[in-house]
Amino acid sequence: MNLYLDIETVGTDDPVVIAEITASIIPPGNISKAETITAWEAEKKPALVEEAIKRTAFDGGLGRIICFGYAFDKRPVESLIATGEPELLAAISGIEAGGLTTLITIVGHNVSWDVRFLWQRMVVNNVPVPTWLRVAIKAKPWEAGDTMTMWNPDRERKVSLAKLCRILGVPTSKCDLDGSKIWDAYRAGEIDRIADYCRGDVEATRACYLRMTK
Repeated sequence: MNLYLDIETVGTDDPVVIAEITASIIPPGNISKAETITAWEAEKKPALVEEAIKRTAFDGGLGRIICFGYAFDKRPVESLIATGEPELLAAISGIEAGGLTTLITIVGHNVSWDVRFLWQRMVVNNVPVPTWLRVAIKAKPWEAGDTMTMWNPDRERKVSLAKLCRILGVPTSKCDLDGSKIWDAYRAGEIDRIADYCRGDVEATRACYLRMTK
């Protein structure tokens, strides 16, 4: 049984972490005058802090999962969203796979990153890690259903999902929303739009995987 998945992540909302990030961003060394420092902090620092917070979306110890898209074999793609990350992770943990929890191949694009991030967030939030995820986190690179490394195992020449879709003639999930815009969409409250995009990624990944394994 294949479990196709994708996650969407955003930056931290932990006030302690945000305070640490804010304190760590200081004026350049060539700025010394008090009035110049004050101007820099008013004009430049807010954007730098925002960008640093945004980048924590790539750190499983700090970022958060806001959407989980998945499908078993040929079943319809579904997505899970929740108002809080612990509730979302609990819902993911509770997913059943017809009792075949140890016989699942996890398939995704750069899927080792997804499963590692998912595992980290469950550990951080003290959510029980399901068997299928425990198995996936220990899988060797060649054992995982990773469409990125299947196409080219050289990580210096990794292929994006959008490019792989173009190469294989598969409809792409990338349209008016892509990974770089998730943070802004989330801040705008567009969680349903994000869920649609996440499901599209799962559908595209499944189509690419089936093309490469038929």
